[in-house]
Amino acid sequence: MSLLELRHVSIRGKVQGVSYRAWTEETARKLGLQGWVRNRRAGWVEAVFAGPGEAVERMLEACRKGPPGAQVTSVDQRPGTSEDLAMRPTGADFIVLPTV
Repeated sequence: MSLLELRHVSIRGKVQGVSYRAWTEETARKLGLQGWVRNRRAGWVEAVFAGPGEAVERMLEACRKGPPGAQVTSVDQRPGTSEDLAMRPTGADFIVLPTV
């Protein structure tokens, strides 16, 4: 069984206006991940991914490319916290949060 991973991620480049959040939500759900994604007013995307280590790594690799139209220049990550994950409503698996 894979170890559980929790990652807080910042994705920069041309990642707004290209359906990056919707793509992230769909991809994360397909991989069975929990967490959230949102736009930042500064022009980048922020996300938290939680689940089996292999699935989180696959998601991080997918984020480096993103959906058609995206031009990702960097994917920075750090260990996530339980507070990061708690930003989504109880019972939700993976959601899109409002822009901050």
